[in-house]
Amino acid sequence: MNLIFLMMAFCVGMAMSIQAAVNTQLAASIGANSVVAALVSFACGTIVLAGVALSRGGLGPTFAALATQPAWKFAGGFLGAAFVFGTVFLAPRIGLLSLIVLVIAGQLLTSMAIDHFGLINMAVRKVSNVRMLGAAVVALGVAITLFGDRIVAGFGR
Repeated sequence: MNLIFLMMAFCVGMAMSIQAAVNTQLAASIGANSVVAALVSFACGTIVLAGVALSRGGLGPTFAALATQPAWKFAGGFLGAAFVFGTVFLAPRIGLLSLIVLVIAGQLLTSMAIDHFGLINMAVRKVSNVRMLGAAVVALGVAITLFGDRIVAGFGR
């Protein structure tokens, strides 16, 4: 794999955590309105993406092709909105670390299933035993992050 792409993916992960924290602070400063904070986040993102799309050109054929797409292919926007709203809503309630490790666990399991079975028309990339072991290590890390303090306290009794 290309090292630059791996670093980009790492940065995307960093951006997710920062985005959740920033959006949570926005929600708190506007009366704890998670929905409006998510809306503002999407509006800002839409403005940036519109500028990039306009600068690249070729919008006519692209928009024309949208009309022929099945409805399920537009679910990404709904899922993105659910993600942003979920992070804004949950971060102050369960903490950013708990939120992110659970997000990672959900992404890991879902991504493994999509890759292994080629779901949603993605290329099949069989999940090897080594990758399963890696996922188990991550799952163990999630469990330790969420419950480690309680487990350690239980041993101290």
